[in-house]
Amino acid sequence: MDAVLTRRRLLGATALALVPAVPRPEAGEEAGFSFPVLGDLHFDRLAHHDMAWLEREKPNDVSQVRNYSRLTETVMPRLFDEVREAVAKVGKRVPFVVHVGDLVEGLCGTPELARRHCEDALAFVREKRLGAPFLFTKGNHDVTGPGAAEAFDQVLLPFLAGEAKQELKTASYTVEEGDALFAYFDAYRRDSLAWLERALEGRRARHLFVVVHPPVVPFGARSTWTVFPSQRREERDRLYRLLGRHRALVLCGHLHRAGVVVRKTEEGSFLQLMVSSVIANPEAGPKQPVSGAGEYGPDLVRLEPHFSPETEPQRREVLQAEAPSIRHFEYAEAPGYAMLEVNGPSVTARLYSGLGGRLWKSLDLSGLLSS
Repeated sequence: MDAVLTRRRLLGATALALVPAVPRPEAGEEAGFSFPVLGDLHFDRLAHHDMAWLEREKPNDVSQVRNYSRLTETVMPRLFDEVREAVAKVGKRVPFVVHVGDLVEGLCGTPELARRHCEDALAFVREKRLGAPFLFTKGNHDVTGPGAAEAFDQVLLPFLAGEAKQELKTASYTVEEGDALFAYFDAYRRDSLAWLERALEGRRARHLFVVVHPPVVPFGARSTWTVFPSQRREERDRLYRLLGRHRALVLCGHLHRAGVVVRKTEEGSFLQLMVSSVIANPEAGPKQPVSGAGEYGPDLVRLEPHFSPETEPQRREVLQAEAPSIRHFEYAEAPGYAMLEVNGPSVTARLYSGLGGRLWKSLDLSGLLSS
């Protein structure tokens, strides 16, 4: 692991400039690299919950907790085994694994259980030995429930700092690998947008990846579930312009769906790739596939017809407003994982649905962004 990490330049959360460059690969050495992307995981065990508290305070989440606990026992080990094998076989450097948040389910009921919840999740990650550092962004479930935010800061954040080999005071941080800068954006701090603007000043890397839990661009039926919803329009527009200016590649999750959208702004376009790793049926193929920019619009609410009927007009309005700016759109319920490859000016992605190496799509992300 240390041999891999010495290739990286790391930037702490409070730093405003990149640390000195490391030497470039020697002639003939492979400069490209690959990395897996995992979506929401929701690690869970029933023993991590005060069930009386859950049934009293969050009755609608009881069945979800039971389901995630079952998937943690039966499917998640197989997912990590497959990703470990993919890392070993990829044939390129794999400097890290990227996870887009919601490592744990949360909602434990007490601070003591929240801490144990996080500790057991990290024990699982360590035991699975993926073969590369495990770098993640903060998800809403990671900080939900009594004591959850404190457990994140006291358990998950120190682990993350160790994986990234840098001091971290918050979950906003950057990592530079080869000719790519990875900015991990904490969607649950009010100062994160200002942090990102500062972190990108003087950017020198060719590629910019922004890793954030909720989508930036509305995606699918739940169009109000974004980093900055409509009531925070000024911040949303600032973020759009910033991402467009840097022609960013956004990696996100939250909605338990997969796909890609290219969104143009007055300062350039950016691409958003969404990945989900909550795999209810490892043998199932993609469901509800939608493809084409012309398919993006208010009628996407049909994908979840029973979701929050009272908010449908608002969700349709959000999608209608975004539609003229969408240049490319692909969507499906296709839980699995992604393998990305960076090679010079090229960034490509292979999206897998379920387990067993079931390839759903191969995408030329840099081509989509520049077309």
